[in-house]
Amino acid sequence: MCGIAGMMSTRPEGPGSQVLDAMAAALAHRGPDGRGDYRSGNLGMVQTRLAIIDLETGDQPIHEPQGAALIANAEIYNYVELRPQITGVNFTTASDCEPPLHLFRRHGLDFAHHLRGMYAIAIHDPADGRLVLARDPFGIKPLYYAEAPHGFIFASEPHAMFPALGGTPRISRTARDELLQLQFTTGSETMFEGIKRVLPGETLVVNDGRVIERRRYSVLDDGPPEASTEEDALERLDAALSDSVMVHQRSDVPYGMFLSGGIDSSAVLALMARLNHRPVRAFTIGFPETDVPDERAHARAVAAAVGAEHVEVTFEEADFWSLLPQVAAALDDPCADYATVPTFKLARKAGEELKVILSGEGGDEMFAGYGRYRSVMRPWWRGGRAMRVRGIFDRLDVLREDTPAWRDGVHAAEVTESKPGRSRLQIAQATDCADWLPNDLLTKLDRCLMAHSVEGRTPFLDPAVAAAVFRLPDRLKVSGGMGKMILRRWLARALPAAEPFSRKRGFTVPVGEWILSRAETLGPLVAAQPGVAEIARRDAVIELFQTAGKRTGFAAWTLLFYALWHRRHVQGRMPEGDVFDVLGDGAH
Repeated sequence: MCGIAGMMSTRPEGPGSQVLDAMAAALAHRGPDGRGDYRSGNLGMVQTRLAIIDLETGDQPIHEPQGAALIANAEIYNYVELRPQITGVNFTTASDCEPPLHLFRRHGLDFAHHLRGMYAIAIHDPADGRLVLARDPFGIKPLYYAEAPHGFIFASEPHAMFPALGGTPRISRTARDELLQLQFTTGSETMFEGIKRVLPGETLVVNDGRVIERRRYSVLDDGPPEASTEEDALERLDAALSDSVMVHQRSDVPYGMFLSGGIDSSAVLALMARLNHRPVRAFTIGFPETDVPDERAHARAVAAAVGAEHVEVTFEEADFWSLLPQVAAALDDPCADYATVPTFKLARKAGEELKVILSGEGGDEMFAGYGRYRSVMRPWWRGGRAMRVRGIFDRLDVLREDTPAWRDGVHAAEVTESKPGRSRLQIAQATDCADWLPNDLLTKLDRCLMAHSVEGRTPFLDPAVAAAVFRLPDRLKVSGGMGKMILRRWLARALPAAEPFSRKRGFTVPVGEWILSRAETLGPLVAAQPGVAEIARRDAVIELFQTAGKRTGFAAWTLLFYALWHRRHVQGRMPEGDVFDVLGDGAH
């Protein structure tokens, strides 16, 4: 896994070396094992490498005989199967990223349809001057771009583009309102005006510094739910999951997994234990001496049932205050998800031993695990309602101005995913896969792990798994008021110790409890921050921090995260010390 960046200048001489060096330096954490440089005409590209596959010959850029060159932030899991299919080619590396380059030569812009993996790829063909960018269909790996007056700029993270853009762009008010009300942002627009996301499954063509063509594909079938018996579905699921975990374990370095004790991670553990001769290394985090559920004991029992080596990590209040500024700094494309903080610590621990981690992200979206899905399935007269109809700050009277358009992006995704024949449940799942999954959960996983030079892999987010489960009948996903039914039944056979039919308690971090305990100091500090002061009323912010409750606690957390994010990414102030040091400039 790596970081990539580049610039196609509108000037013939291309970008200066200082700009490319600064972009590479900004991505050094994503790839500490080496750097690759590419120049051709008005284009310059850099890659920072985290060596996972083909440690000896896998440096980038990779070239092909007709002159095209590739840099990538990618793991192409089916590279083993692709190589013999690409006949008449003398491969010059053993890298998983070389087949996409030859596929591009054969299939043009449709080359990504043949790939199974997570990727953000840049290919330059000097013969026609085109730069091609492609992102995987789930949006597991990030990719951003900007069309500036002086050229086209792209990078794995927005902040790596600032040296080429000439400074920090202004905040997008629309995206800011989404973040405050949703905890994530939607669509191609980011928090920075002019910086956009390459959408999941999208391929862009750039010439003379401008996007001239774009295509997009999805691995979620458009059709209605298929008729299927439970036994047939279980057989298909077992085959798809086994195959996915097998290819997700392809690595030339040691790997492990994150184990929460929930359904998704327990399923990944069961499959890894089945497919490995050595004990699986499983990492679990817990919250001692708090009111939230601590999953370590259950995870310990699940790990013991398959003989896994279980590593337990504790997360305490002091960790929250000390790590949160670093987390906000890592999330230049922000998501106000409190699970980022324990994920950051867990990644740091895993990074002391491993370079690759498998996780259960995507299980709720693929198998319909969220309670909001069950609500969508019900008619309105039985309490059914659309997803995300209430924003975080609705009816709290904290913000200075109304944010009436905060749900427009969600609505646009709902309309786009309302394909003929799809059930309400399928539409809800696809809507979440459009924005919530890539712009919250996968951003959290990518930034928190890559901050420690660790690669995160998500075997549930695989085309073979999507083909096996997305069109299953709704009754095999949701039944008896419980989601993920088919996965639970599979897990009951594969790993009974996981207790798959116990009620999901969810992964919860006691941020509300901790914030309330320091509210007298914290409220005024947050209210005084420039980013918060321009959007919220001081007295209302202070009162919010001192008010107990789930909704008020989450709203206070959102403002705290935003204050720290704004200081780093808008004001440009590096975090030094804990939350109170950063917000108070050293004064407690």
